Amino acid sequence: MGSLSFAQSSNNVWPQKVIKIIVPFAPGSFTDTAARVVGAEITKHTGQTVIVDNKGGAGSTLGTDAVAKSNPDGYTFLLTDNSYAVSAALYDKLPYQPNKDIVQVSLVAEAPAVLVGRLNLPQKNVREIVQSAQQNPNAFSFGSGGIGSSAHLAMEAFLSQNNLKMTHIPFKGIASAILDVVADRVDLAIGSVGSTAPFIKDGKLQGLAVSGNLRNPLLPQVPTFSQAGYPNYKMMYWFGVMAPAGTPAEIIKKMNHEISLAIQTPQVIEVFKSAGVNPSSNSPTEFSKLVKDESQMWLEIIKKSDIKANLN
Repeated sequence: MGSLSFAQSSNNVWPQKVIKIIVPFAPGSFTDTAARVVGAEITKHTGQTVIVDNKGGAGSTLGTDAVAKSNPDGYTFLLTDNSYAVSAALYDKLPYQPNKDIVQVSLVAEAPAVLVGRLNLPQKNVREIVQSAQQNPNAFSFGSGGIGSSAHLAMEAFLSQNNLKMTHIPFKGIASAILDVVADRVDLAIGSVGSTAPFIKDGKLQGLAVSGNLRNPLLPQVPTFSQAGYPNYKMMYWFGVMAPAGTPAEIIKKMNHEISLAIQTPQVIEVFKSAGVNPSSNSPTEFSKLVKDESQMWLEIIKKSDIKANLN
């Protein structure tokens, strides 16, 4: 029996009105896309409208804060990504307490990180880059979507593991950073499959390595980090749904179930696949542990790399 028939048979069954998913990024990001396609499936299944509200700004903390301060009645959710764990580690003061004000509901998707290099880079694989960087600290440049962005920390994680130093060039968004690698002005970057695959396919970027256990179907020619000789690098982008603390456990459980159903539908699978993203759900407890563990990991990398950032 679907949620719609439950809603018709009882006055106390969630959902009974419009559900709002706040996305802490501008429209057009994969996070935004995920919220819309998953929301559409939840609407179909429950009979209640799901709307997406984009509240970008302040490194994703603006929209997150709006959720943290929302009524925990089960009608406001957050769909965010790794930046949630990054922010918890990066900023000394946030307008909300990540471990107290927000609870995890479920993952929605995971996507590998892709290391790319400019086409004219003399080094043609990860091992050559690492060896050269060891001999010439800061000789290589890498681009990111800004100080403390996931692309920045993804690269810092790799540098930290291999005791390397490179020159960081922050941009206002990973797309701009990738374009400068394509233009031969920046040596390297780490991005998502979505932001890198078109350029690798067109022969405008070197695809050097991809995270995950298997090669990505959109980039079959690019080796995994493990195949490239760096099995300890396990950075994955994740996307997931969260809720204000105090949201009834029963509603969290039901929303978790709705997400699990939504990401198994052909429509969602197709949209995710075209973006190089894998549908993935888990329990609130598992998701909470993932966020906690990752926040700790980023904290250690941020300290070791001496990264400083503020929300202004």
